[in-house]
Amino acid sequence: MISEKHARRGGTGDDRPEDAATADSAASDAGADAAADGYWRIEPVAARTGLSKRTLRYYEEIGLLAPPTRTEGGYRLYSEADIQHLQRIKRLRDLLGFSLKEIREIAQAEEQREQVKAAFAAETDPHTRIAWIERAEDLTRSQLALVEEKLAGLQEMRTNLQAQLRRQAERKALLLQEESERR
Repeated sequence: MISEKHARRGGTGDDRPEDAATADSAASDAGADAAADGYWRIEPVAARTGLSKRTLRYYEEIGLLAPPTRTEGGYRLYSEADIQHLQRIKRLRDLLGFSLKEIREIAQAEEQREQVKAAFAAETDPHTRIAWIERAEDLTRSQLALVEEKLAGLQEMRTNLQAQLRRQAERKALLLQEESERR
């Protein structure tokens, strides 16, 4: 468990019950934004990632984010790896339009690939190493299929919007032409 000193950093982003937060409020350093020992409290993490504290808790609840380390006082503490994971989730969700289910699939495939990488590194038999590489290829292909599906949908949307712009430009040109002929 992380020492209580970690509870004294990271702003006012208490994620404990109100009575516990009140009991330690005097010990809380509301101005501290920097991480101590590589961990961050929920409020600076929310600010840094652009996600709300509620969203961070929800991602933990649904298993999209592993439960963070906690202080003895119950504060959530996020590592730099947690923050990077959250930023990736946000990018997949906001920029690429992936659903939380799709993000979970991508995250699980990445975790499995890391396990395969470790197993590959520990293996000396060439045939077994090839099998591990093939497993990594399968995982990568499944992620690629998700991305290609998204891209196809976005390309279709782009094509439709471009066609709509062309039709609007044609209508506008016709109206301008009619107006100039009336003068």
